[in-house]
Amino acid sequence: MHLLKVLGGLVLVFLAVVNSAKLPYCCEETDDILTKKYWYDHADKTLQKKRKISDNLQRGSAKNVILFLGDGMGVPTITAARIYKGQKTGLKGAEAELTFEDFPHVSLSKTYAIDRQTSDSANTATAYLCGVKANYGTLGVNGKVKNENCDSSKNKSNHLSSVLQWAQEGGKSTGFVTTTRVTHATPAGLYAHSASRDWEASSPEGDTECPDIALQLIKHNPGKNIQVILGGGRQSFFPDDEPDIESKEMGKRKDGQNIVNEWLDNKKNISSKVHYVYNLQGFENVTADETDYLLGLFEYGHMQYEFERVVNNNEPSIADMTKKAIEILSKNPKGYFLLVEGGRIDHGHHDGMAMRALEEVVTFDKAIKLALEMTNRDDTLLLVTADHSHTMTISGYPLRGNNILGTYVSRDEKVEYTVLGYANGPGFNTSRKFVKNVTLDKDYKQPATFYLESETHGGEDVPVFATGAMAHLFHGVHDQTYIPHAIGYAACIGPNKEYCTGVANIISNPNLLVSFIVLISISETIF
Repeated sequence: MHLLKVLGGLVLVFLAVVNSAKLPYCCEETDDILTKKYWYDHADKTLQKKRKISDNLQRGSAKNVILFLGDGMGVPTITAARIYKGQKTGLKGAEAELTFEDFPHVSLSKTYAIDRQTSDSANTATAYLCGVKANYGTLGVNGKVKNENCDSSKNKSNHLSSVLQWAQEGGKSTGFVTTTRVTHATPAGLYAHSASRDWEASSPEGDTECPDIALQLIKHNPGKNIQVILGGGRQSFFPDDEPDIESKEMGKRKDGQNIVNEWLDNKKNISSKVHYVYNLQGFENVTADETDYLLGLFEYGHMQYEFERVVNNNEPSIADMTKKAIEILSKNPKGYFLLVEGGRIDHGHHDGMAMRALEEVVTFDKAIKLALEMTNRDDTLLLVTADHSHTMTISGYPLRGNNILGTYVSRDEKVEYTVLGYANGPGFNTSRKFVKNVTLDKDYKQPATFYLESETHGGEDVPVFATGAMAHLFHGVHDQTYIPHAIGYAACIGPNKEYCTGVANIISNPNLLVSFIVLISISETIF
């Protein structure tokens, strides 16, 4: 019993140390960088920081989960974005730090599809949201469903439930934020069951047994129960004879339905605090206290790249949307699940425009920083990962501080080349005779080895960064399908929720563990 008392004291000291740990500000370079002492001190600071990191085994379950998904944000993109972020503030770049790079736990996720070595955003969404590997181009269905084969998806036993559905079944609030269309592959993985990611606004040949993705979001479970939906893609919610409210382009629905009105009617039968918004002014007028359900569709198609958004100032940033979502969802005492997608990172790469992709990462990072400031690490699990990588590389031997978007002239061969390039893509015909600073234009297409109209994904593993409650579950190398199962275990939802009860819950919860030890000590004194 004396041992238990000692253990109890150690636990209390341990918790005090953990609670005092803070995410440090990134180091600043000094003139001492050339000395041994500089690097010894740098390593010592890092070591002291790491020593304070709890393995989280003493933490309780995750009341809240926020999954940040950088679409196409592989390791080369993260490295280049770190340098880009630093150089924007006057640093040489490599010494900078993205917010999520300071998360204490990191793992690698294998992104292959059942039928492809290099995957797309649909089958990967199925993996990291539903926990099952799927075929290229399919959403929320298992490997028995073939891409664009409607008949194979009609069997409901081939449909999968997502971590968002598990959260709803556990009484939690749910929502998602994206800079793409809300019916695009990543968010659709939360709520849709489809043989094709392309069936966003219409069924194949009008087959009602294979409903389109937008319809599933509005009418089917779990889509119809999502409380916060923010992104672009009005085109999939209005009939093809009705002009869009801003772009004036016609909707893409062939069934004649205005399903935004249907969403409003349905939600107003549940709550009086319901809002549909389509521009920045409407968004800013929404308050969390007066909102139970929020649908924001800010563009006809995808939301704008950050470069255009800051100029046009007519739609919220990804950080703005994340803040609003957290404020609304956190009203639920049982917690929430939120997906935040930086979707246009991927689009910048597909267009061969590295600067656009990197700017989207830096903007995405701002949303992550904001979420860290708004949440408590003791009851919230935050994850940052990617669905897949891209073919962009950082090559050659440029000097430290060389503009990451610039060029470098090799010392021996006297050949000028861009620091960033692609294995394939639209930049194949980019001139190798560079005009001064032309590579620093946001629309410049980095050189590509082989021509493709759209650059492809990369097939390497992608990192998973984790902090907060039960973050220690993310370490080593694992399949992408592991992610939702680990989330479910951490949040006591889904197939693994039974592991969160009994002794396991006592051990993982600091308050329960301390109370248990104190109770034993008191009982010894009494008896």
